[in-house]
Amino acid sequence: MTTASRATCENDARQALIDAACSMNALRINHGKAGNVSMRWPRSAADGMLITPSAIPYERLSIDDVVWLPLADSAAAPAAIAAPDGLRSAPLDTDSPPQVDGPRRPSFEWRFHRDIYRARAATGAIVHAHASYCTSLACLPAVQQHGIPAFHYMIAAAGGDSIRCARYATFGTQQLSDAALQALADRDACLLAHHGMIAIGADLAAALELAVEVEALARMYWQVLQLGEPATLDAAEMRRVLERFARYRDPQA
Repeated sequence: MTTASRATCENDARQALIDAACSMNALRINHGKAGNVSMRWPRSAADGMLITPSAIPYERLSIDDVVWLPLADSAAAPAAIAAPDGLRSAPLDTDSPPQVDGPRRPSFEWRFHRDIYRARAATGAIVHAHASYCTSLACLPAVQQHGIPAFHYMIAAAGGDSIRCARYATFGTQQLSDAALQALADRDACLLAHHGMIAIGADLAAALELAVEVEALARMYWQVLQLGEPATLDAAEMRRVLERFARYRDPQA
């Protein structure tokens, strides 16, 4: 692949990332400059990701504002990684990744994006939103402890019999990344205590679709709680549901 063709392909990926970020607000699972979106994007032999920058309204983003950074630790990162024409490395403070390509600072949540990609080889994209109902529920002690239970069979869309809530940690920290990874074990989505939600997928469309589904489930659960404590599906039924989900998603099944 030539440098020119790689740059063109990456520019398309950057635009897709911006479109997905704008869609979060249009779909009302996010607002303003909150949240962030990323996608796995290797360069040559270096595994890496593209991520939205910090503190810029999504509708004002251009492809040059999107930031690329490697998934490797700084000690293991290549000394030089080819970047598309027109991009430059930006010096960042110690709270930022050691090596990036782009003039902007990446989202403060770059750590959990990086760590999820490291831990989940099949993950191609991550959506983090400050979704209203997810965030409201993530402030309740019972939800922080037990997550959203199997009050509806579509809970299985997130990969298990509940949607867990990651323990609270300050935004942008390694502690938050560690908490998110724990909550995402065997799951494709989680809440973040006092913060928001994360959804992951094989690509941007899948991650965004799951984020919308999780916010819809959070809204339904919030509504049910206004009436009382809901009945929940038992473990045996959720196993059956999860098996059906696996067959439904497998085109060869």
